[in-house]
Amino acid sequence: MVAGPTAVGKTELCLRLAKELNTEIISADSRQFYRELTIGTAKPTSEELNQVPHHFINSHSIAEEYSAGDFERDTLKLLDTLFQNKDCVILTGGSGLYIKAVCEGLDNLPSPQPGLRDELMRKLREDGLEFLQNEVLHIDPVFSATAEFTNPQRVVRALEVFHSSGRTISSFYLNNKPRRPFKQILIALDRDRVELYQRIEERMDQMLFAGLIEEALGVMEYRNHNALKTVGYKEVYGYLDGDYDSQEMVRLLKQNSRRYAKRQLTWFKHQGDFAWFGAADYDEILNLVIDQMT
Repeated sequence: MVAGPTAVGKTELCLRLAKELNTEIISADSRQFYRELTIGTAKPTSEELNQVPHHFINSHSIAEEYSAGDFERDTLKLLDTLFQNKDCVILTGGSGLYIKAVCEGLDNLPSPQPGLRDELMRKLREDGLEFLQNEVLHIDPVFSATAEFTNPQRVVRALEVFHSSGRTISSFYLNNKPRRPFKQILIALDRDRVELYQRIEERMDQMLFAGLIEEALGVMEYRNHNALKTVGYKEVYGYLDGDYDSQEMVRLLKQNSRRYAKRQLTWFKHQGDFAWFGAADYDEILNLVIDQMT
């Protein structure tokens, strides 16, 4: 398992590892599933995809909903098949909840107090999603680092859990882990913060040059899909709606991408027993994997 924030360098490193270990890659990026989303999700290029077999990239249509629970079920089934011929398989991505679903399973959450959901749904209608997101961000920064943070129903659920139990929803993710029939080697990548943010900003410039706005226009009818309420698309839709000009759109794309990377790091530092490496520490990572496999 190779995790880390956006633009840290997971794709390049995992390609090298997969070729060295003669294995395949499973993407745990909650937006790369969708065939219609390529530029804004920073998918591996066609050349990179052809170097090593990849799974769960371009596997679904944006017209479908695909949850962490669906991904858990389908990935465990796929792993049963792959492990018949492979000694290891690489799971990689930045979507913490989807990674957690495969490695640890998803926990049963407490039922809400009577009337609480109606009250929270009223706040959602009257005050908007951002109002509720700010409350969740204050009480549960770990949950706010997940793709679920953009889903109004999941934000409401996070507040339900907290106000009903006094515990954050992310705290339930840490308990009652099921036993998986495979060994897990957990690796997380990081970079110097200035370098990481520079890479993020350069990536956003490249996305815009490659046609991010045109891609967003092409899936405009699905803009209420959770995958399109995330960083990289929601800022473009604000520009297309006339809420701000192109200069402000670029500023927001870069600012929100940096903030998302920070939230991703928060998530991974609170989840599991990850061994942390610099993105350039290939030899050290390979040695760890080989040592753990023997």
